[in-house]
Amino acid sequence: MQNNTKVIYESDTDDIINQYIIFCKVFSGQTNQHGMTRKAITETIRICRDRNILREYLEQREKEVVTIMMSLFDEEQIIKSFIKSERHDEARETAERMIKMGKLSLDEISLYVPSLSFDELRELEAEVLQSV
Repeated sequence: MQNNTKVIYESDTDDIINQYIIFCKVFSGQTNQHGMTRKAITETIRICRDRNILREYLEQREKEVVTIMMSLFDEEQIIKSFIKSERHDEARETAERMIKMGKLSLDEISLYVPSLSFDELRELEAEVLQSV
């Protein structure tokens, strides 16, 4: 079976695809500088307009572009928060099982579950001991 994947690179042409690639590169640079913020978006739009990249589109639809890109940030933040929460819950469950086994000290458990603070481990230990 043959792979027909095509990779598109920035070129010297002035077509819409090349302009979009440049827009994405500018955006990446701005998010590196400003983080995932409204400022990164507005600076990307300003820079691209100044360089005549997607100028007409950005002038006509700037508010729409900002709204769409901000909603993408919001979705990404929600997903990251969910993943972080899931990992924290898994770490708590692991630590709880270790505490219930009673074979390791909290210091030792903290080595196996470094994402939980020692205070969190102490609180979890207290909860486990209360429920016994």
